[in-house]
Amino acid sequence: MEKHATRNTQHATRKKKEEKPLKSSKSQNTPKTSGSAKKPETMEALLKKTGYQLHGFKRGEIVEGKIVSLSPKEILIDIGGKTEGVVARKELPYLKNLIKTLKIGDQIIARVLLPESEKGLPLLSIRESAEKRKWQILAEKASKEAEVKVLGRKQTRGGLLVDYQDLRGFIPQSQLDSQFAVDPQALMGREIKVKILEVEAEKNRLVFSQKAVTQKEKIAQLKKHLKKIKIGQVFEAEITGLVPFGLFCQVNGLEGLIHISEIAWEKVDQPADYYQVGDKVKVKVLGIDEREGKLNLSIKQLIPDPWQKVSKKYKKEQIVTGKVTRVSGFGIFVSLEKGVEGLIHISKIPPSLEFKEGEKVECVIEKIDQKNRRISLSYLPKEKPVGYK
Repeated sequence: MEKHATRNTQHATRKKKEEKPLKSSKSQNTPKTSGSAKKPETMEALLKKTGYQLHGFKRGEIVEGKIVSLSPKEILIDIGGKTEGVVARKELPYLKNLIKTLKIGDQIIARVLLPESEKGLPLLSIRESAEKRKWQILAEKASKEAEVKVLGRKQTRGGLLVDYQDLRGFIPQSQLDSQFAVDPQALMGREIKVKILEVEAEKNRLVFSQKAVTQKEKIAQLKKHLKKIKIGQVFEAEITGLVPFGLFCQVNGLEGLIHISEIAWEKVDQPADYYQVGDKVKVKVLGIDEREGKLNLSIKQLIPDPWQKVSKKYKKEQIVTGKVTRVSGFGIFVSLEKGVEGLIHISKIPPSLEFKEGEKVECVIEKIDQKNRRISLSYLPKEKPVGYK
């Protein structure tokens, strides 16, 4: 009986021990810290604690980023998002030439096509940036007079259309090598070495010269000659060609053009009426075209300007005789002497009268405008027409 009571007492004591509350493992294993700070348990909480902000993107947004991966198959750009942006795969074939000029770490401008693609990355476009970079590179090459290769595409009026890395350019006929100037068709589909003459991204204007590459020595010699020429100098020139817009000539081994407006003070309709190939003539230098290696010349600047004496020679209400040079809808032009023309307005001509070029006519001077080189005339009838006032 006593043994049985002892067993019961031991059992009760063991049960009490089992029922005693256990200390938490956290209080046993975690050292005590000051304050009540807790570790961030979510990405949002972590970003809030560090102060770092992820940028949310919108379709069409322009962003700037740094290239972190670069290959013909993939371009990754850090644009400040939770992941890098990736350049759209469909653009890569058009960016081969651009990729050659880029390197990891370069800053580049991109446009957001999709804030998040199927792979969870922002989908980007850098075609606009690529176009801008092409123009920048071309401008740099032009300043260094570097040679580039273009592809002949289409013969057009006045020259040849070419392609340079998806940009359309133009080689004027005057800038083609002499063997192709007559037949630019021979350059179609061929790679052509050229130098850049003009680069204007805003106007989408790109002009090249093949001659600057193929005729380097000749052009260098021409430039040396041009440096010795000064505006205002007078030379003897030989006429080498007649064209509707003027005269071509040779001056000290340089090619020059005398524009039709610089042949004489009077209006010139046909240069051939004044000069022929082989004629020698005195010319004055008006301009120097270093790019073309040509001179702009004048003959009339060496002839006295008849208008300098007009105010002394002609007076208001003076009766003069001239020759009809042109008939227009608003009147007839009458030459009083070489280089001096007057106008009889249509309102001053009797309706019954008709005039022909070359016909002599008697007029009265109504007004002389020396500054603008104009003389107003009125027709002087030989007899008073019926109904004319």
